[in-house]
Amino acid sequence: MFGRVLVAMVTPFTPDGDLDLKGAQELAAHLVDKGGADGLVVNGTTGEAPTTTDAEKAQIIRAVKEAVGDRTQILAGVGTNSTRHTIELSRQAEENGADGLLVVTPYYSKPTQEGVENHFRQVANASGLPALLYDIPGRTGTAIDTETLLRLAEHPRIVGVKDCKVDLLATARVIAETGLDFYSGNDELILPLYSIGGVGTVSTVGHVVGNEIKAMLDAYDEGDNKEALRRHQALLPVITAIMTREPGAVAVKAALNLLGLPSGPVREPLVGATPELINELKALFG
Repeated sequence: MFGRVLVAMVTPFTPDGDLDLKGAQELAAHLVDKGGADGLVVNGTTGEAPTTTDAEKAQIIRAVKEAVGDRTQILAGVGTNSTRHTIELSRQAEENGADGLLVVTPYYSKPTQEGVENHFRQVANASGLPALLYDIPGRTGTAIDTETLLRLAEHPRIVGVKDCKVDLLATARVIAETGLDFYSGNDELILPLYSIGGVGTVSTVGHVVGNEIKAMLDAYDEGDNKEALRRHQALLPVITAIMTREPGAVAVKAALNLLGLPSGPVREPLVGATPELINELKALFG
């Protein structure tokens, strides 16, 4: 529904920490027109959504929609650990032009599976937009159980999952038994998940290697497994630098700054990239 390579877009800020809406539009246009992105996810964790206000989230959706909405689809991260607030953000996203929603499992409070299912159903019922569920128990403290996903797959507006559970057996079962689109949220697992029926990725490193990810998936689609593997292995240094050293938003903003693309600083409690990480990124991106 949304394409194969979705980029979890950063939120550019000015040096003073304000929204850089012009920069967001420039970055969105670059990612779509030159960077290999089939679609964009704004207001996610990589977009530092925990630090932006609801009003800022609306501004970001409108700005990116204005810049690239005629040639790509824009998903809005709306997940919070409050069902009522998530519903409000879902409706706001729809009003401001989003084409879909990314809804993370309620975090910190550790609801039961009944609570998780009820949360997702209420959010899906609250707007007319298709939704990807975001299953990332390492951050939320709660996984979406397989049986819960099987039931939620029956909802007409729950269309897929951004999968960060790292349980390929459970994922393979849901893919086999439902029509849900599975997107890898772990950049190192894009090809493995694709090979068992996934449809693509919601990627952080796609900011800087989106075309390379697309070429890897193209090679697999063409039956050239050796070339797909070669391209997967070539991506590993970039994935390691951006996703394992410091928070992804910190690292990818540092990479974008090195490449002269809009990104700016991060907002606290995040802090800027260390000199060691910047040197590692310079070796990769010059």
